[in-house]
Amino acid sequence: MRHRSKTVKLQRDKAHREALLRNLAASLIEHRQIRTTLGKAKALRPFAEKLVTLGKKNTLHSRRRAVSLLGSNQLAQRCARALFEEIAVASKDRQGGYTRIIKLGQRKSDSAPMALIEWVDSPAAVAEEEEVAAES
Repeated sequence: MRHRSKTVKLQRDKAHREALLRNLAASLIEHRQIRTTLGKAKALRPFAEKLVTLGKKNTLHSRRRAVSLLGSNQLAQRCARALFEEIAVASKDRQGGYTRIIKLGQRKSDSAPMALIEWVDSPAAVAEEEEVAAES
């Protein structure tokens, strides 16, 4: 039985899983959307949404927590800055559900289900929605 078992293990030990989520989150912040397997996208969603919640608080403590969750390298520093200055600002009116997962079908090589995970309120997505609204 898997009652009250929230952690998706992704067939990895704890350190490998944490490194994977840390790298996926940094890529999501940097590129605004990433293409990955459905299982990894579903595991990334709560991790990324907690980062946005920290970004919306915008205190020194929340910045330090975000950097500790993302890692201590230069990419993590850049991503933390982008998280607080761009992504959290764009999501300030939203009460949750900051990410969107779009299923893409199966990968050709091994038939793994693929997905696209992206920010709902990313600056690029908001600009596209405003263009569509202006054309209508």
